[in-house]
Amino acid sequence: MKRHLLGAALAALLPLHAAPPRTPASTPAPAVFGQAEGFVDAHGVLIYFKAMGQGDPLLVVHGGPGASHDYLLPYLLPLMRTSRLIFIDERGSGRSQKLDDPKGYTLDAMVEDLEAVRAGLGIEKMALLGHSFGGVLAQAYALAHPDRLTRLVLCSTFHSTPKMNAVFRKRKEAMTPELRHRLDALEQAGLFGKGRPWEQGRYPADYMTAAWGEGYFPYLYGQRPDANYDPLASGAMSWDLYREMWGSHGEYVIDGNLASVDFTPRLPALKVPTLITVGDHDECAPSLSEEMHALIPGSQLVVVPRSGHMTFVDQPSFWLGAVDRFLHPQG
Repeated sequence: MKRHLLGAALAALLPLHAAPPRTPASTPAPAVFGQAEGFVDAHGVLIYFKAMGQGDPLLVVHGGPGASHDYLLPYLLPLMRTSRLIFIDERGSGRSQKLDDPKGYTLDAMVEDLEAVRAGLGIEKMALLGHSFGGVLAQAYALAHPDRLTRLVLCSTFHSTPKMNAVFRKRKEAMTPELRHRLDALEQAGLFGKGRPWEQGRYPADYMTAAWGEGYFPYLYGQRPDANYDPLASGAMSWDLYREMWGSHGEYVIDGNLASVDFTPRLPALKVPTLITVGDHDECAPSLSEEMHALIPGSQLVVVPRSGHMTFVDQPSFWLGAVDRFLHPQG
């Protein structure tokens, strides 16, 4: 009964396309879009959502693990003209509930969080878009609940942790010897419990600068580097979640509980229409997307030129056009 009432309440709010005010016939009234936000109780964990736009539902899941939907929101907004966008913060991330025990931060638990959001919002079927780690989560959901999806969009992601770790090894080998030796020394000394008391639960600032700045930046952007990008600001995240899932030994090896992820033998079973996008010099190397494309029957692959990991920042019109055409094919 409660779910019924929630669905009815959300139906009243969504698609949230307000009727425009009356204006003279010679002056077209601009469209006005509202938004709804709230929490879905996913088996005892409160998951934050924000919904806006009109059309069929498109659930968007962010990267990290441990970031939030905020970095995606401004760039994906144009999709609300043709889709009902639903952003979430994954468990432990952003505005969603934090857990006492980090052992609860698992891919399987997050899959069931997505399913609870779908059911709680009264959605029968939806499209699903995941960026970076969110693409790993989207693949896991598609394999667990294929009958709930209309379309799947996998952006700058990977399907196999061993293969992603191989990419990281190559990235490190391609660095200048000075940067590689500096990162190695910091990692070997241990990355946590350093500095002042309030700094001890996160990477040291010099490691963030070296890894997320000098090391990652060449693979994050291309045509339009974000002038506000700051590797230290990237440290505002859910660290207990990150350490549980990614690991505690640095950026260039995934050895947390994500280490067991390898969808290679299962992807050929996916039947949902799938679009894969990747930057031509993406942090998640294009070779990974090419392999996913070969494994998923009937999938489409778009390699975004002059772009790194943040394809929707580098080439917004190109990327948005590709996603919108896939979600709403003509004829």
